[in-house]
Amino acid sequence: MKILSIQSAVAYGHVGNSAAVFPLQRIGVEVMPVYTVNFSNHTGYGAWRGPMISPDDVRDVISGIEDRGAFPQIDVVLSGYQGGEGIADVILDAVARVKAANPSAIYACDPVMGNAKSGCFVAPAIPVLLRDRVVPAADIITPNQFELGFLTGTEPTTLESTLASVDLVRVTGPRTVLVTSVERPDRVEGTIEMLAVDDAGAWIVQTPLLPLKANGSGDVTAALFTAHYRDTGDAADALARTTSSIFDLLSMTHDASARELQLIEAQDFYAHPRMQFNVRQVR
Repeated sequence: MKILSIQSAVAYGHVGNSAAVFPLQRIGVEVMPVYTVNFSNHTGYGAWRGPMISPDDVRDVISGIEDRGAFPQIDVVLSGYQGGEGIADVILDAVARVKAANPSAIYACDPVMGNAKSGCFVAPAIPVLLRDRVVPAADIITPNQFELGFLTGTEPTTLESTLASVDLVRVTGPRTVLVTSVERPDRVEGTIEMLAVDDAGAWIVQTPLLPLKANGSGDVTAALFTAHYRDTGDAADALARTTSSIFDLLSMTHDASARELQLIEAQDFYAHPRMQFNVRQVR
């Protein structure tokens, strides 16, 4: 499998491509990373150095990959956090060109906007751009519950309302939806869930909620779920494998009292997930 991953990069720590690439490689995926920023560290520290890369330069790198004749072999285009409005056009253009070269290729979009605790943390135009133009072009999306609400103009809380919101967003284009950070009011205290939905059904998995903020964990989640799903077409299996790997990554990070993901230390959990959580079909 080959994935063209268009995301941010940092030298210190693990977010964007700096979070997604290694776990994908560890499960045997060939990754072509294209950077949208090249920062010293993620912006959550409040200070960082390095450049945002202009949309024209990002497009130029992608065109260089195309010049090497790689597009017919690309199985997935993956995108995450979009720092500026111009990157969306570059990504959508790349998706169209890859799919023209390989009609079986898919586009997986992590529509990063914010979360329930922090609210939106991107430029005001980005959520609207994602909703109106980017998400409709995707085959797979991986929003958290907060982002799903914005995409659909709803407030998903219960399992039923979250499924209804997923149905609304699937009508716009993406057939496969992974909803992360699902926090139902009637869930067992101290737990959190993920929900995967495609044409074959809907599945939910519950894990303990670990007391940490882990920048980049969503990037790893989107990458692993997309790769597993593209490999098997089985949403339940992709959900189980991804959940297992991410929980063990977060557990190792928590146990180390680390601010940055213990991405390298947890590598065996990507290649050999323990499959310790029960995935339950809910539709």
